[in-house]
Amino acid sequence: MSEKILIQAQHLSKCYRLYDKPIHRLAEALHPFGRKYHRDFFAINDVSFSVRRGETLGIIGRNGAGKSTLLKILAGVTTATSGTLTVQGRVSSLLELGAGFNPELSGLENTYLQGTLIGVSRSEMAAKIDDILAFADIGDFIHQPVKCYSSGMFVRLAFACAIHVDPDILIVDEALAVGDVKFQVKCFDRLAKLKQNGTCILLVTHNSEQVVTHCTQALLLDGGVVIGAGEPRSVANQYMDLLFGRERLLDKPESISASTLSTLSDASAALPALSLQQDCFGSHAGYNPHEYRWGDGTAAILDYCLSTEGKAYPIAVALGQQINLRVSIRFFANMFRPIFGVTIKTKEGVTVYGSNSEALASPSFKDIGGSGTVVIVESSFVCRLAAGDYFISLGVAERKGEEIIPHDRRYDSIYLQVRTEPRFFGLADLDLEMQAQECPPA
Repeated sequence: MSEKILIQAQHLSKCYRLYDKPIHRLAEALHPFGRKYHRDFFAINDVSFSVRRGETLGIIGRNGAGKSTLLKILAGVTTATSGTLTVQGRVSSLLELGAGFNPELSGLENTYLQGTLIGVSRSEMAAKIDDILAFADIGDFIHQPVKCYSSGMFVRLAFACAIHVDPDILIVDEALAVGDVKFQVKCFDRLAKLKQNGTCILLVTHNSEQVVTHCTQALLLDGGVVIGAGEPRSVANQYMDLLFGRERLLDKPESISASTLSTLSDASAALPALSLQQDCFGSHAGYNPHEYRWGDGTAAILDYCLSTEGKAYPIAVALGQQINLRVSIRFFANMFRPIFGVTIKTKEGVTVYGSNSEALASPSFKDIGGSGTVVIVESSFVCRLAAGDYFISLGVAERKGEEIIPHDRRYDSIYLQVRTEPRFFGLADLDLEMQAQECPPA
């Protein structure tokens, strides 16, 4: 990765004038004393960052946070009200669906138009046209007006045009969200190749896992202001906090007025007892001290025991072993059918598996969650994971209407290592079987 900075933004701001009535715009323009009829709205305010060659910057935030405005400034579609911006190299952008395309022209004509807009000659585009059409894979529709295209066809052609002009900087604004899964995989594979070749990529997405997996740094915007920047996983966690509007979980007093236990199976009786009073995660082998914990604190996940074949806190597990996970949860308020969830991720942050008591329709969760109680939840699954390092995340939440209220979430709290298994590769073991039969000679 080169140290050359391709994008340098310093204190960028974009201010729009908002008028309550259309006539106020004219009145302000003609007023002899310059009376102000508008109010200022900052789509982005004092935004600074830099991106080097070969880096991928993920930009996340809620709707209206200023992400698209920032990208439009970087792409040269609009200008900043204040601040300085230095952009070096050829910029190719894929902004909102349809930007830069003439709906009356055919896909082929729009392909040449896109090249003209970013300074690529017609002869240079002609040399790339076969690759563009092969990547877009829209067949004879390339000769039809793009106003007849579906959103998927549109983004296929737009993305193909954007990546085949040898850009130094590629800007993608949520356009990939409309593509099917197969096309998204194809796109991210190409983005990885562009990054290896030194292209600087700016990616706006609502998918925090895409940021963790594909980006080297991340920027979190809210209300036009940068509220988080740096390592993708950390910024993605901040984004989750922002989405749910919850504060980081504070420690609760150790005392509790009453506690009740769920019935434990005989198999777990020989394992270490779980704490019912205080947080004991840090005392166990396999605990990740860099976990990210948050929630409103009306429930607390106190302790856990991970075991295989009756052995608690194993150093590593093997393919095919049954993994048992026991967790103690304390409730500080009455809850109706609390939801307990477990997620397993790779060390890169890719979710391998996740589920919860609501999705599994677990009947035992109907009658728990009273204020002042402690409940032990037992889960078990068979290890079908490839060899490698994984993290287990835990969470307890409650549904109120359409909203999910997170009470305690412990992201990446438990480290899980799976031993090497030579008979397959990938993320998961699908227990593939093969057989062959020799055909008799004709």
